[in-house]
Amino acid sequence: MMRPERLIRTTVVAGLVLLVEWLCRTGAIPADVMIAPSAMALHAAELLREGRFTRDIATSFASVAIASICAVVFGFAAGLVIHALPGVRRALEPLIASYYAVPTFAFYPVFIVLFGVGALPIIAIATLLAVVSMMTATMTGLDRIPRSYSKTARVMRLTRWQAVWHVKLPATLPHLFSGVRLAVSHAFIGVIASEFILSGSGIGYAISYAYNNFENADMYALMLTVLVAVTVVNGILNHIDARFQARSRR
Repeated sequence: MMRPERLIRTTVVAGLVLLVEWLCRTGAIPADVMIAPSAMALHAAELLREGRFTRDIATSFASVAIASICAVVFGFAAGLVIHALPGVRRALEPLIASYYAVPTFAFYPVFIVLFGVGALPIIAIATLLAVVSMMTATMTGLDRIPRSYSKTARVMRLTRWQAVWHVKLPATLPHLFSGVRLAVSHAFIGVIASEFILSGSGIGYAISYAYNNFENADMYALMLTVLVAVTVVNGILNHIDARFQARSRR
């Protein structure tokens, strides 16, 4: 049986989709402005079958995967180091809190000089956009480890690394996975947005090209493809995250 919150979420989404479908079919939203969701889905399936944008889709998803991995690894390492150095943490916390006010795309010329033209600058931007989520999740998880866990590790005479591996990491796992989920979401945003304005390949570039050439069917079909992909990935990560959170409350 479907849970109440899931039923409400599904009902709201289905209602909005049906409303947009009706507005498009009745002409309240002109066809040259937006096509009906059903037409988007049919055209998206046709594009996938033809393989016209397979290379762009693969490029974008590969960039998202690499940026997510880099953000998780670097964010986790930075969170551990900053948490272990209280003085450094006090100095950096105001900067971390205002991090997302910085226009990350402003660093693109620097990344072009460092990495050249291609996927690497886009991956770097997406990593910068996502890394702080993992960093703050790591620090939050370490902050919330009950003191009784540390006492238990001392009673069991665990070494520092044994305590980290067998006690602290399992205790912080729910928070760490929340950071992973947010990092993946920010990596998607960073990659697609970067491709939209800075790249010559990828889904973002394909959407931008379709928009500039008034190819509405292609544009909306690609946008729907991105939306479905992000929804599926987030749904899987949310499910895993919910299981971790449930285990932590036992």
